[in-house]
Amino acid sequence: MRRTFVSAGVGLAFLAGIVGLFAWREWRGAVPALTPPAGDIAERLGTGSKTEYPPVETALGSPLTLPQGFVISIFARDVGPARAMGADPRGTLLVSVPAEGKIKALVDEDRDGTSEKTVIVASGLNRPHGFAVYCHRLDNDLSEDKELCRLLVAEEHRISMTTIEREDFQDLVGSAGDETYIDGTAFETLIDLPAGGRHTTRTIAFRGEKLPFEEVPGTTGTLFVSVGSACDVCWEEDKRRGAILAVDLDFTRGPKEANMVVGEQRIFASGLRNAVFMAFHPRTNKLWVTEMGRDNLGDAVPPDEINIVEAGKFYGWPICYGKNVLDTDFDKNIYIRHPCQEPGDTQSHIDIPAHSAPLGLAFVPETGWPAGYAGDLLVAYHGSWNRSQPTGYKIVRYKLDPDGVYEGEEDFISGWLASDYRALGRPVDIFMGRDGVTYISDDKANVVYRVAYVGASNREQKPETPGPAAGGCVVTGCSGQVCAQQETATDCLYKEEYSCYKNAVCERQANGQCGWTSAKELQECVAGKRI
Repeated sequence: MRRTFVSAGVGLAFLAGIVGLFAWREWRGAVPALTPPAGDIAERLGTGSKTEYPPVETALGSPLTLPQGFVISIFARDVGPARAMGADPRGTLLVSVPAEGKIKALVDEDRDGTSEKTVIVASGLNRPHGFAVYCHRLDNDLSEDKELCRLLVAEEHRISMTTIEREDFQDLVGSAGDETYIDGTAFETLIDLPAGGRHTTRTIAFRGEKLPFEEVPGTTGTLFVSVGSACDVCWEEDKRRGAILAVDLDFTRGPKEANMVVGEQRIFASGLRNAVFMAFHPRTNKLWVTEMGRDNLGDAVPPDEINIVEAGKFYGWPICYGKNVLDTDFDKNIYIRHPCQEPGDTQSHIDIPAHSAPLGLAFVPETGWPAGYAGDLLVAYHGSWNRSQPTGYKIVRYKLDPDGVYEGEEDFISGWLASDYRALGRPVDIFMGRDGVTYISDDKANVVYRVAYVGASNREQKPETPGPAAGGCVVTGCSGQVCAQQETATDCLYKEEYSCYKNAVCERQANGQCGWTSAKELQECVAGKRI
């Protein structure tokens, strides 16, 4: 595999502003801090201190609203029209920007909850959307042990791949002054896909991995590829469109060889007009997708859908939608037997209000979330463009039993649609970090948000001032910390001494509180910063 680095023609997109806990005033659950005006969120929030932001609501109505105990901030600004997200093996957040032909890394070096820089990982790609990074050890007889990383990218016309040594990949993601990236010419074609038409995004998911950032050392599995339809409603000539494709990949050609075996492309499931995003259920390992219904049937029909996709099943499009309802506007034939109830025809698992445009979906982990959330599903409603009264523009929580059976739903984050129906942002993908922190991409505001659970009464309690605490613990309060898999943050101002904690160990202290374990180096650093 040829590996190519090209000097980037543009500088890194450094994120200006405060290096404290949040670069902008937080919107907190139940008691939002401000109301975003018309335009978009990023334009008005600016880059200065919190005092620049009005602490009162304006005439536009409600701001972003979350359940009590959750906070939301802008993790990265000026990303571009951000779409699909993932992570590298170290947990650095990656995001695709199809409009720019790029995959970018959003680097939070000091782990304060804000990305300090944006690094271009790959460029020169054809509308890259879904992607994944897989790393494994290459142990050959001619060189020292090395690890290889494969970057798989779902471009409009193909699934492509490039191979890079893990050390080089980490250097690339962590680069600061020498802006280099993997050029599109370094990617080879693994799978050809139909291009053009109405829906051009392609997304991938690999069954066998537990989390997108985990390594896959010498394994086999199935790569699923979502290909949207070429039209609003029609019978496709290319049967790969409006479908989920499957390809078997064999990583066991290592450890002595760098290549993988790619199986024959096949149609896994069909009748899916545009299933843009996919996710595996954490317990059943079944493939779940969001699907956008057709247009031009009015405000209320057809519903958008959440489907559980199984091999060989047909999910209705173009002649059926929802709970096996026949689309008589498109199909005017007279049937003796209901055409939407043939063997293999599968109705939607969950119906979503028409034109909500569901995109990213993610199952809630146990780590970093309050009781009662684990196993539930979060879905990003991108928002309508063709409805008399707009709908969507929010994140919805679907309550599920352990097997994925629907038990109810509620808004998790709302407020991107202002009271005058202007969209302040459009949520796209949802990604769960290792610590349970949630990231949401927004291709209108060109930002990535960060959502964390900090406890139900965080606003009512005065945050502790950083300093020695009982049990030999120093509590930072403002810089963000991870303790027992729980994110903790407060809203006090950032202080220079907080930079001392970036290499310290945060753990449960003898007094039962979460804090930084005191060490000589930490104490000396804090003392020096306070002078």
